[in-house]
Amino acid sequence: MARLDDRPGQRSLRVAVGLALYGLSQAVLVQAHLGTDPWTVFGQGVARATGLTLGETTVAISLALLVLWIPLRQRPGLGTAANALMVGPFVDLGIAWFPTPGSLAGRVAYVAVAVTGVAVATGLYVGAGWGPGPRDGLMTGLVRRGIPLIAARAGIEVTVLTVGWLLGGTVGIATVAFAVGIGPLVGYTLPKLTLPASGNGDDGPRGAHPAPDTPG
Repeated sequence: MARLDDRPGQRSLRVAVGLALYGLSQAVLVQAHLGTDPWTVFGQGVARATGLTLGETTVAISLALLVLWIPLRQRPGLGTAANALMVGPFVDLGIAWFPTPGSLAGRVAYVAVAVTGVAVATGLYVGAGWGPGPRDGLMTGLVRRGIPLIAARAGIEVTVLTVGWLLGGTVGIATVAFAVGIGPLVGYTLPKLTLPASGNGDDGPRGAHPAPDTPG
């Protein structure tokens, strides 16, 4: 994890822009009405059950996940806290801003823009080196406990997707598109957007799995 005194202005700007873009991209995906990523499906389901907005639910889930970091001995960073608090409000803002396209082609374009936006956003905020998001940290914590990465990721995402769908979250072709496309896209954006440390021995987002913690 990068030091807080290593170019804090650049890193804080990357975190802020990345998390704002992340939340807005998630809102675009929701407004396509073709399904969403597993964590947003879960958030939609919880929102339906509680009466909260999707953004409020996103914040609540993020804070709950940080509690789970404690037994996993994960250490949050400034970017982790920012992720937990910032993404949700931008999700609600984006849902209020972006209308659902009237044509299927427009909705498919929304999905493409959203997945690309999430990948760029992930490269910015994870590449700032101030800690992974709450969902990424849960996954890496399980990996450090000896659970294989593929098993940890699949287990978490299948669980939240299933629970969210049962609670009324939206699953569709965009769910598949997100699952297939986000890994390669983040694999491309993260190395290009990572801000290297200034010779202090830190390498930025060490230990942070590049897969996005949707949303945040």
